[in-house]
Amino acid sequence: MENSSSSRWLLQVLIFTTLVAVRAQLPGKWELLVPNAGIASMHTAVTRFNTVVLLDRTNIGPSRKMLPKGHCRNDPTDVILKRDCYAHSVVFDPQTNQIRPLMILTDTWCSSGQFLPDGTLLQTGGDLDGFKKIRKFEPCEPTGFCDWVELRDVQLVNGRWYATNQILPDGTVIIVGGRGTNTVEYFPPRKNGAIELKFLADVEDNQMDNLYPYVHLLPNGHLFIFANNKAVMYDHEVNKVIRDYPALSGGPRNYPSAGSSVMLALEGDFSTAVIVICGGAQYGAFIERSTDTPAHGSCGRIVATDPKPGWEMEDMPFGRIMGDMVMLPTGDSLIINGAQAGTQGFEMASNPCLYPVLYRPDQPAGLRFMTLNPGKVPRMYHSTANLLPDGRVLVAGSNPHYFYKFAVEFPTELRLEAFWPEYLSPDRANIRPVIEGIPETVRYGEAFDVFVSVSLPVVGIVEVNFASAPFATHSFSQGQRLVKLNVAPSVPENGRYRIKATAPPSGAVAPPGYYMVFAVNQGVPSVARWVRVVP
Repeated sequence: MENSSSSRWLLQVLIFTTLVAVRAQLPGKWELLVPNAGIASMHTAVTRFNTVVLLDRTNIGPSRKMLPKGHCRNDPTDVILKRDCYAHSVVFDPQTNQIRPLMILTDTWCSSGQFLPDGTLLQTGGDLDGFKKIRKFEPCEPTGFCDWVELRDVQLVNGRWYATNQILPDGTVIIVGGRGTNTVEYFPPRKNGAIELKFLADVEDNQMDNLYPYVHLLPNGHLFIFANNKAVMYDHEVNKVIRDYPALSGGPRNYPSAGSSVMLALEGDFSTAVIVICGGAQYGAFIERSTDTPAHGSCGRIVATDPKPGWEMEDMPFGRIMGDMVMLPTGDSLIINGAQAGTQGFEMASNPCLYPVLYRPDQPAGLRFMTLNPGKVPRMYHSTANLLPDGRVLVAGSNPHYFYKFAVEFPTELRLEAFWPEYLSPDRANIRPVIEGIPETVRYGEAFDVFVSVSLPVVGIVEVNFASAPFATHSFSQGQRLVKLNVAPSVPENGRYRIKATAPPSGAVAPPGYYMVFAVNQGVPSVARWVRVVP
């Protein structure tokens, strides 16, 4: 008996040691940035001042961050707090890890957003008193006191709850869909107000599955709009569907069954756009409130600009719902957060997927996924992931409960973490470029010089890649895009390298606004510099 107990103990030690060794060998690392951000971030966006706006909803009850004295919100209709002195939005400075409370007045539950060309964050919709609201956050230096402004002279034509925003080539913003709202409208408002988009009604099923549609601006100026398991190409200038795409197999892919989606990097002559959609819940899991129904592990990949497009299917290492797909400066996509069973909704998922996965689009099918170092914090419903200018990925939120709850299996999550992709490992520091000089503003099609320094001699092409700052919520980063510029070989010059680059050719390739610009040397990105793209 003693030998049997000893053998079991030795086996357990061996298994534990093996798991630790495997984890240690997987690429990437995790860092705890802030143990308590005060709020669980349902929506997250990185500003051109290298700060991060975190936003929850207002009718959540007490958060863990107080508003400044004298800044309480009075709302007689709030069933929890008639006088609310708690912050439901904060701004985070990743350089100092400091948190400053912001004041939001109307309910932002499951709302949408997008940066405007001047760097202002446009934020739209929500629930209750926020249903038709339009808000703005004009960012400032980390030491500033900028705050939310709720517009009084304009509101949404249709209330929007679970909608998607996308900036257009002319710098205006389209707002697509929402619960019970099968229309599109624009900011600034157009004369014709809200326009019916019948496609959204056609794909709605008895558990919805058409909310938070995946919207990507294609380089031909049209929109790729995906909801449930179908997609269309939409001409926003004449408000007309001009192409139907084949259905994607594998069940619903949008809220409340959401996986995630990205448009891969635009490059070359910028005429080709490839869309990838990964994961999702099985149909019926939401209706049945099934927390243990396994999630999909399939991904569909389609060349949206091809004359005869079709879906190429492949499988992730894990089934995953509520994952976030983040475009990295290299052109790879990080798939992070989420669960392996259940569906979206309060307390409706289980088995958190702690392993990030790297999707490498240039590899052959079957070899594109790489499993990365797992985290320890479950990030499930209402979690976010955003690329930071230093190349890390900020991971925030997770609140699978109607209010804040902590003494449960999957508690409300107030910790902020950063995931460090393998390109930030110490053994690559000597090939990491530093941008020494770059224009603050570039015009479409303009040739300009970028000056970089690198510890080791440069071999090969140093890329210059423009990454947008999207609005991340509910497993989709609205407005996310990466544009790889055409560049000439780097030329040594006075101890550094000069790279001649050509700005994006049009607003269809890169809508006007501020971009994080990375120099990428042998797959290792610099710290980004913010550059404004203008017509």
